[in-house]
Amino acid sequence: MRQSKNIVLSAVLLSLMLCGCAGDEPSTQQHTVALVAKSTQTEFWLSVFAGAETAAAEYNLKLTIIGPETEEDYETQNQMVAEAAQSGAEAIVFSAIDYENNAAAIDAAAREGVKIVAIDSSVDSDMVSTYIGTDNYAAGRMAAQAALERVEGPLHVGIVNYDISSANGQERERGAVDAFYESGRAEIVAVINTLAEASHAQTDTVSLLTQFPEIDVLLAFNEPTSVGAAQAVAELGDSERVFLVGFDSNVVTVDALQEGAVDALVVQNPYAMGYLGVESAYKLLTGQEGELEATVDTSTKIVDRENLFSIDSQKALFAFEQ
Repeated sequence: MRQSKNIVLSAVLLSLMLCGCAGDEPSTQQHTVALVAKSTQTEFWLSVFAGAETAAAEYNLKLTIIGPETEEDYETQNQMVAEAAQSGAEAIVFSAIDYENNAAAIDAAAREGVKIVAIDSSVDSDMVSTYIGTDNYAAGRMAAQAALERVEGPLHVGIVNYDISSANGQERERGAVDAFYESGRAEIVAVINTLAEASHAQTDTVSLLTQFPEIDVLLAFNEPTSVGAAQAVAELGDSERVFLVGFDSNVVTVDALQEGAVDALVVQNPYAMGYLGVESAYKLLTGQEGELEATVDTSTKIVDRENLFSIDSQKALFAFEQ
């Protein structure tokens, strides 16, 4: 009987050794991550979320995805950041609506011990561990170059941008303007900032093209403004006269590319932003921050009617459906 008790006791001790000492953190702990987006409405963000959810499943993370109703509502974003921190989020993957006005909320969350990863649009905070997204200045230059390479003679350019406080939109504009000026054959006729909503962008673009009929090249810098600009060009019957370069993949702009209202799209990689953003959060929470780079540039591609149906273009346009 004593021998039997000793065998049982040895088995229990061995089991405790294999499972770890009492009080140790189990290896299967599920970390909590919040993704605070600019919006939850567009195809761009649906692709971001698909990438984020894939990474969360792969790394066994509890992921919450939230965002305001419009891409101008930085105050709601700030509230969401504070609530995520209060609810126990260990890391926040964040895309800033307002480079400056989102900073205090991010700083406050970081001071509470929350790890911060920025994607798509950065924020004016030293607490960000890594930024993952498009090189927006280079993307703006790419948009301008798409027009310069495809339109002959002098260019008269109109730019449809979104919130003036959004870092990525302003960088895209700066890159495009620099490229146009360097070409020596382009004039920036007008720049407008509109709401990041297709209907508002359509109305404002119609007014822009009506007020400045000399515009023959038009750039729009995100998905909603590109949809609105494409609809405006079609509404005015200006598909033959105006060369439109838009951003991102959307069923409306892809259809417009085939039909002629859009001439080229600068296609980002939102799926990668979501995936790498959540993966980076995992690395920060598991002591692997040394593997992270300060900035990760996700891929960007020009899609036009000539390469629209190539395998590479289809993968870029419909990344999260692959």
